[in-house]
Amino acid sequence: MKVVTIIGARPQFVKAAVVSRVLAEAQCVEEVIVHTGQHFDANMSDVFFEEMCIPKPHYNLNINGLSHGAMTGQMLEKIEEVLVNEKPDWVLVYGDTNSTIAGALAAKKLHIRVAHVEAGLRSFNMAMPEEVNRILTDRISDVLFCPTDAAMENLRREGFDNIDCRIVKNGDVMQDAALFYADRAKRPGKDVPGRFVLCTVHRAENTDEPQRLAGIFKALEIISQEVPVVLPLHPRTRSKLSAIGYDFAKSKICFIEPVGYLEMVWLLKQCELVMTDSGGLQKEAYFFGKYCVTMRDETEWVELVENGFNKLSGSDTNQILECVKEVRQKELCGFENRLYGNGDAGNAIVNVLLASL
Repeated sequence: MKVVTIIGARPQFVKAAVVSRVLAEAQCVEEVIVHTGQHFDANMSDVFFEEMCIPKPHYNLNINGLSHGAMTGQMLEKIEEVLVNEKPDWVLVYGDTNSTIAGALAAKKLHIRVAHVEAGLRSFNMAMPEEVNRILTDRISDVLFCPTDAAMENLRREGFDNIDCRIVKNGDVMQDAALFYADRAKRPGKDVPGRFVLCTVHRAENTDEPQRLAGIFKALEIISQEVPVVLPLHPRTRSKLSAIGYDFAKSKICFIEPVGYLEMVWLLKQCELVMTDSGGLQKEAYFFGKYCVTMRDETEWVELVENGFNKLSGSDTNQILECVKEVRQKELCGFENRLYGNGDAGNAIVNVLLASL
């Protein structure tokens, strides 16, 4: 069996590391990794392959820095060329990025079976490009690997029981990764305070809206007066902050360069609280027993909110501060409930693919 894996963005490297490790152990399986280049900064891409022992990509398409349409279009063209050459049995895509939809669409046009890992997630916000990508990818995939009951229910409500595809609840591959890499955590090169809040901000809905971006960073500055805020700064966020006149020299926030996955695991294990607009980091906070304040108006990971592990704050300064105050007063409990499976999601995925031969 030959599998072509399409990845391009940082969270996908983490997810692919889990499945690639299982594929490597299976007999008569060849995996061909295609890196679209969507995340091209060495700190956000190359280091992941090195740290997580992911095989180096067989193809690096080096497509980045373009508009959504141009990026997706170029990816579609180049991925199609790879698939025509490789003739795989399966194309494996992850998540909700432009790389995801381009890989799925290129495969489907060539009548190659598509497996979508992290299917069924919905924010119900069609203004998000990720929402468009995940909905379209689900619709054309042959196997939908769902991490949660909520994801399964979303697909059922959308009529997927009447579509010729297989829906599998397999757990979350990021839970696998958290369990596997927890003991391999690595302290970042830059010194960080002994106690701190870990924060990331990168999502377009926040960074592309000056008012939202300003509201978030006003809250972070206030919080940093009480407890240090450590923020690995995404290059795109840095440029957006500069555009609105943010004064880095006067900031109390502890900005550091983007970190690899093992360094992020270390930060997660050491921090008091997570604040983010990332999808993956909301779950990783839960995996490592930390409450999370999500600076978005909605989340795909509804079970974290429903069970009290995550608070949605939006971008309003006062609301962010209120959410942070609330979760910092909560007792840590319930994190052992395993909302995302038992750490065997990767095995479940590979078993389904192998059984299809």
